[in-house]
Amino acid sequence: MAISMPPSVMILSKIKVAPSILSADFSNLCQAIRDCERGNADYIHLDVMDGHFVPNITFGPVVIESIRKCTKLPFDAHLMIERPDKFIKSFMKAGVDIITVHREVDIDLNTLLKKIRNYGAEVGLAINPDTPFEKAKEYMEKIDYLLVMSVYPGFAGQGFIDSVIPKIKEAKEYVEHEQLDVKIAVDGGIKHTNYKRVVNAGADIIVAASAIFKGDIAKNISDFKK
Repeated sequence: MAISMPPSVMILSKIKVAPSILSADFSNLCQAIRDCERGNADYIHLDVMDGHFVPNITFGPVVIESIRKCTKLPFDAHLMIERPDKFIKSFMKAGVDIITVHREVDIDLNTLLKKIRNYGAEVGLAINPDTPFEKAKEYMEKIDYLLVMSVYPGFAGQGFIDSVIPKIKEAKEYVEHEQLDVKIAVDGGIKHTNYKRVVNAGADIIVAASAIFKGDIAKNISDFKK
């Protein structure tokens, strides 16, 4: 006999978690990633910043290539850089599986998304908190992931921006109405105190940094996935 589950449990059981190593201990990234595996993380989120598109610098293909050997989990390279089109090949050679670029970059997005696809990666498109979902609609059939930023990109540890909740709902409703195979990811300020609101709004994937890497990494991920 089938056992029925409360709706909230059914929703939460499907949620995927993508730890962002931006808040990990960079002196021991392999161990941090293995701890993510113990917590049954689904992806490793790589925040790449160039100091131009956002006011911070993090890491690039060299670091990604060095940690690729630490895990078989999919790598999602979130490119917060001014000219992502110049570096797609480098990130693919480093071992990434998903390349996410920003709607706000000042280049031909159609060409860029096609280039990512042609290199064999899954395609993600990120939108900042002040970018309406309307500006992503024309690209939705060309992507695999829509990354809704719930903080302004550039630094870890920022507070969640509540005004993005309606945008998450709008995106989810659009995906379902158009029957698109696009996952909705949400990134920024997500903690154990607010993630249920994000999930209930329609998120399929939670990206979290400090909420995962402060304390017991594996337990923090498991708590998100209960």
